[in-house]
Amino acid sequence: MAGIVVVFDFDKTIIDLDSDNWVIDELGASDLFNRLLPTMPWNSLMDRMMKELHDQGKTFEDIEQVLKRVPVIPRVVPAIKAAYALGCDLRIVSDANVLYIETILKHLGIHDCFTEINTNPGYVDEQGKLRILPHHDFHHGCSYNTCPPNMCKGLVIERIQASLAKEGKKRMIYLGDGAGDFCPSLKMKEQDFVMPRKDFPVWKLINENRHLIRARIHGWSDGEEQQHILLNIIKAIIIEENQFLSDSD
Repeated sequence: MAGIVVVFDFDKTIIDLDSDNWVIDELGASDLFNRLLPTMPWNSLMDRMMKELHDQGKTFEDIEQVLKRVPVIPRVVPAIKAAYALGCDLRIVSDANVLYIETILKHLGIHDCFTEINTNPGYVDEQGKLRILPHHDFHHGCSYNTCPPNMCKGLVIERIQASLAKEGKKRMIYLGDGAGDFCPSLKMKEQDFVMPRKDFPVWKLINENRHLIRARIHGWSDGEEQQHILLNIIKAIIIEENQFLSDSD
């Protein structure tokens, strides 16, 4: 296996929209959602909306059917399959929730490509209602106001980096689009790569703070560009690793 870990955000990086908004809109709860939005944190709001949908008679099976028709960024699924075939360790770090992500990945046939999904926990309770919880408590201590209170992706990346050091994996590629992807981009090291989606919040933040980013930056606009850049980076690393092994021999 190549010593490469590829970390994907999920919403607007694998699928082409926000999964929370998609479910709310498709199940006809947008008006209530918009009224409640100013009153509580997003993660708490989503848990509340699941209660409201349940009270309206919507089931988790209804939510699953909505998730299975979510728009996916073109070329991303074959890019993921190709990266997996090249021996990369693929992981997800997302502020969505585990039930949404696993439902979509299984439907797309790429769930088994990922070794780890880091996201907000979710479960269906004894009444059949979907519950959504924060990834960690609202006082995670991150100093960047770009991280939501329920999840600092930078802390998740630091944990992954610590485990990789023990496994001997040395290179990381991080793909994301949102403001919450700025903090983990700052954690990337000189030998790593950051792939922000162009003209999305993380792109603006990175361009305003390039002096803080140690990793090499490769922006992408659409799925075709994401696939091309990602696979070229992976292949270049593999060639470099093979050359190093050859020189060592």
